[in-house]
Amino acid sequence: MIDILKAVMLGIVEGLTEFAPVSSTGHMIIFDDMWLKSEQFLTQQGANTFKVVIQLGSILAVVILFWQRFIDMLGLGRRVSEPRAKRLKLTHVIVGLLPAAILGLLFEDYIDEYLFSTRTVLIGLVLGAILMIAADRFRKKRPETETVDQITYKQALTVGLIQCLSLWPGFSRSGSTISGGVLLGMSHRAASDFTFIMAVPIMAGASALSLFKNWEYLSADALPFFIAGFISAFVVAYFSIRFFLKLINRIKLVPFAVYRLLLAAAIYVLFF
Repeated sequence: MIDILKAVMLGIVEGLTEFAPVSSTGHMIIFDDMWLKSEQFLTQQGANTFKVVIQLGSILAVVILFWQRFIDMLGLGRRVSEPRAKRLKLTHVIVGLLPAAILGLLFEDYIDEYLFSTRTVLIGLVLGAILMIAADRFRKKRPETETVDQITYKQALTVGLIQCLSLWPGFSRSGSTISGGVLLGMSHRAASDFTFIMAVPIMAGASALSLFKNWEYLSADALPFFIAGFISAFVVAYFSIRFFLKLINRIKLVPFAVYRLLLAAAIYVLFF
């Protein structure tokens, strides 16, 4: 029962942090040091597989929340309120995700070996917070791009390039892309919508590949642990994303940046 409660808690952490600009990877590395490595039935590969499984729970939450948008982008929807030329297209998403996808594939082994540590997370949290504060400080008072349907290919590509910063653990995918979008003249909501939509294919692909490589570590003994984590991550992510999207245009990025700095300070005290 204690093991299941730990899985639920880790799923909650994943669901709360995966799409908020606070770095889910950073939080999971910290909790990995605290909890996952203490589970006797989980090898290191099994612990990594567990993190992939609960990430899939968060991805499923985004797919359900944006299901109509994904159907429209695939050309299967029947939205007639706006011409197709004035809607976000699948090609916008592809342009946005390509830079980080290419760099991630090229440097995957290096990142896994050298960058996944508490020290690098601490650095990423601080640098990401600085970027978010700068985005709010230098943003345009009247965004040129109010909704995700108004995003241009140039904006999509530039946000994709900025997303490469998130390959450094602790920097945060959503933190870097939302900040980049705001600096490019998007509203916070438009940048957030684009971030969440763009995250699904790249996260799903990376998770599926990792799960395929580590399928053997989904042991029967650990299955309840995995299921509990997946369900809790899905449920918490579903409600936290809805809450975040309603709130982001009002509170902007600075409160999340302050949280990141406080978390970095706590990590420094606890681990260093």
